[in-house]
Amino acid sequence: MTTDSSVASSSPGPTAWTTGRIITKDFPSPDLVRLRMLVEDRHRHWPGQHYLVRLRAPDDYTAQRSYSIASDDNDPLVEFLIERLPNGEISEFLADVAEVGDVLEMRGPIGRWFRWDTKTPALCLVGGTGVVPAVAMTRAARHLGREDLLRVVAVARRPEELPYAEELAQAGATITFTRLATSERAAGAPTRAEIAPLLVGIQIAYVCGSSRFAQFAEEPLIESGLEPAAIRVEQFGATG
Repeated sequence: MTTDSSVASSSPGPTAWTTGRIITKDFPSPDLVRLRMLVEDRHRHWPGQHYLVRLRAPDDYTAQRSYSIASDDNDPLVEFLIERLPNGEISEFLADVAEVGDVLEMRGPIGRWFRWDTKTPALCLVGGTGVVPAVAMTRAARHLGREDLLRVVAVARRPEELPYAEELAQAGATITFTRLATSERAAGAPTRAEIAPLLVGIQIAYVCGSSRFAQFAEEPLIESGLEPAAIRVEQFGATG
């Protein structure tokens, strides 16, 4: 995140449609595609924000979908991690058809509710591909030398289902697997006993994952004493 005062003090406003060129494309797993894009007329972004990506057919039929930004604002490219969803018009195109050099319609960055200001002590409780905004927050905190402001709890069924697992672990994230026991803990969702100590000094929490995960995640946060108004939730899914 830039420390320029004119940017840091401003509120994100409406952004116009622009274009982004795919610079790199890779597959961290068979169902995930990572795109790094050069965005034309790019606006600065806050961790937690997202872009709309729009596809246009020859008959002018359009479809669009939101994708969270994984990259830090200081990265010259904008990074997205996209899950190929069954019958997903856009995710299947981006995974199976789009190529390096292709230009896509984009609008962003978007999002006031879920953005992190890089100053408020925060906890991220994220699941599966919902780790993406937490990755952006982790990268921003590292760039600013304020890792002390951010704590991350990342949840997945198994290690191979947790994107950015190595990066998050190196950043000190608490990683839990619901279907695999490790030397540190039994298999299962993070408990109130695990989450409560991480909330000491925390003023805001960000929850991102499937609708089912989001429903689970709010409960231990509230039970641990965090006010509901301090919890920001972002859900995703095949029809989200």
